[in-house]
Amino acid sequence: MNKERKLIIAGNWKMNKTVAEGLDLVHGLKLELASVKEVDIVVCPPFTALSEVSKAILDSNLRLGAQNMSENGLGAYTGEIAAGMLKEFSVRYVILGHSERRQYQKESDALIAKKAASVHAAALKPIVCVGETLAERESNQTEQVLDTQVRGSLCGLTREQMVETVVAYEPVWAIGTGKTATTQQAQDAHAFIRSLLAKMFDESIAKKVRIQYGGSVKPSNSRELMSQPDVDGALVGGAALEVRSFADIIKNSI
Repeated sequence: MNKERKLIIAGNWKMNKTVAEGLDLVHGLKLELASVKEVDIVVCPPFTALSEVSKAILDSNLRLGAQNMSENGLGAYTGEIAAGMLKEFSVRYVILGHSERRQYQKESDALIAKKAASVHAAALKPIVCVGETLAERESNQTEQVLDTQVRGSLCGLTREQMVETVVAYEPVWAIGTGKTATTQQAQDAHAFIRSLLAKMFDESIAKKVRIQYGGSVKPSNSRELMSQPDVDGALVGGAALEVRSFADIIKNSI
């Protein structure tokens, strides 16, 4: 697929996989995906598996991501993980503001913006998640919600930092439900987010930012989704937990 922006497909394992199970998964992915050069492939295990998975993928085309990070540096923050700790395991990407954290940990746009700044300060790349609930979509508030979340969560980033930021559009109603936004719904939301970035930064920056789609991505729908002009990859949940389904999503997207 010939796009000006390289596709980025990341697997968010969420709170799944022991270390041994995680190693089985990445060993399988290394074999299946060894020849893929057209896609940036990212695996995001739980913190407990980062060290071993990092060693396992050292000589491969897989890149390591974390599922969250503290906005603070080292210090008295019980239960938190700092950027320096992630860098020790060669983490490259950090998922921020996933809808599950917005919902269960009550993370605000302002907090996510602080985290994004900390990720960039450590020379890592954030994957910043935004998306509307079913109630918000049904009441025609999708663009209003995206406007608030995109502006709030990316507030304070420089032009250079924005280019190194990935945005993930994840309609909350499609995460883990089996429901997927239609390709047109996904494209419309991605185009709207890109138009916001053009207003916040400028057109040239907006054209460089990669925007992923997340929400029940499967091998059967990945090709059509990735073929949309403003869809630059996927943030995959459940289907990233199996070698076959995750590898097929990537292969079908090329």
